[in-house]
Amino acid sequence: MIFLIDFTPIKPDFGLIFWTTIIFLIFWLMIGKFAFRPIAAALKKRESDIQGSLDEAKRVRQEMQNLKSENEALLVQAREERAQILKEAKDAGTRIVEEAKGKAKEEAQKIVASAKEQIENQKMAAITDLKNQVGVISIQIAEKVLRKELSGNTAQEAFVNDLVKEIKLN
Repeated sequence: MIFLIDFTPIKPDFGLIFWTTIIFLIFWLMIGKFAFRPIAAALKKRESDIQGSLDEAKRVRQEMQNLKSENEALLVQAREERAQILKEAKDAGTRIVEEAKGKAKEEAQKIVASAKEQIENQKMAAITDLKNQVGVISIQIAEKVLRKELSGNTAQEAFVNDLVKEIKLN
């Protein structure tokens, strides 16, 4: 039991300190070789993975921004094209309506001119027909008047016969 009495934890002897230090250094080297290096390598790998992920996220964010700006540009272009198409359609519609109005007006003028010409022709035909009828009626009246007056008078008969001969000669 003397051995136990010499040993006190408060005052360790040189051998205990020496062996404790040697064991601690061996333990430290083994831990450093087998634990710290893989842990450091894993931390380094994790750090590079995190940095890669951050870089990838930054690249994706930049790409998304580029896509967003491209989409906005495409939207603006699509709106402009839509406005242009609508304008062209409106212009085409207006032009078609104007052409139709012009053709209708032209056709109406032709119809009116044709109607006026037909009316004038019918008017002239009616006037001619009326003149002919008046002439025929006048001749019939004159014939009746002359028959009545010439029936008794021989001088008048001779005059009429001379007129008839003159007419036949001309």
